[in-house]
Amino acid sequence: MRLTPEQLHTYEEQGFLFVPDLITQTEVDLLRAEVPKLYSDNSLRRVVEKEGYVTRSVYGCHLVNDYFKHFASEPKLLGPAKQLVDDDVYIYQFKINAKVAFQGDVWKWHQDYIFWRNEDGLPAPRITNIAIFLDEVTEFNGPLFLIPGSHREGVIEVPARVARPTNGVYKDAPEWITTLTADLKYSVDSPKVAELVERYGITAPKGKPGDAICFHSNLVHASTINISPFSRTMLLITYNSINNIPSGVDRTRPDFIAGRNYSPLTENNRM
Repeated sequence: MRLTPEQLHTYEEQGFLFVPDLITQTEVDLLRAEVPKLYSDNSLRRVVEKEGYVTRSVYGCHLVNDYFKHFASEPKLLGPAKQLVDDDVYIYQFKINAKVAFQGDVWKWHQDYIFWRNEDGLPAPRITNIAIFLDEVTEFNGPLFLIPGSHREGVIEVPARVARPTNGVYKDAPEWITTLTADLKYSVDSPKVAELVERYGITAPKGKPGDAICFHSNLVHASTINISPFSRTMLLITYNSINNIPSGVDRTRPDFIAGRNYSPLTENNRM
């Protein structure tokens, strides 16, 4: 699959591209069938909400599950990813974001690249996200909020939140856990968000299972809590240019968060 010039222009201007029917319902069903296995993981790859038991995210899915590993090289994903970064790519990050019914917590306003630059030493935002809906996404179950065009601001420098969890499941966890939990280490403050929304507007793409959003690593985004009875599961694959290898910092985050297999992906046709 290749994106059209019009789609590439939309991504460049808006910082994201909504792609309906990126994968089929059959593929959605196969992916969803693998998710419960990931939710049973008791390692730090599985991040939980503040209550300590509800799954928030699972990282490094492709490292422990062959189906996810092969899925990342599907032409319908890999082709657009290579176009969006204008290069061959490898998997930088592969995760499931859960947003469980009645319990999914907030993702504060943030940009992704500031995490990857500061924590992993990523040189440039030559990296893109592809988020695939595994459930129907509605206005009720915590859709992604996006500020179109905000990626053109570049990196919005924000102070790091230095406080670590002092109680609960993560009180003895490594410091990098604050880059994954609800109290994000780098978040954009309310006055800046209000300024950006006044300038660019705000949107919340909704759709059915199999639809997807490609979005830029500097796009300011967030999501609200999910108090509805409808879960909102998303699969997110982050593809990085093979010529944008992290360096220059003490890279303490494990490879299930910042991938270290820099071999370029090649398309497979096994699904």
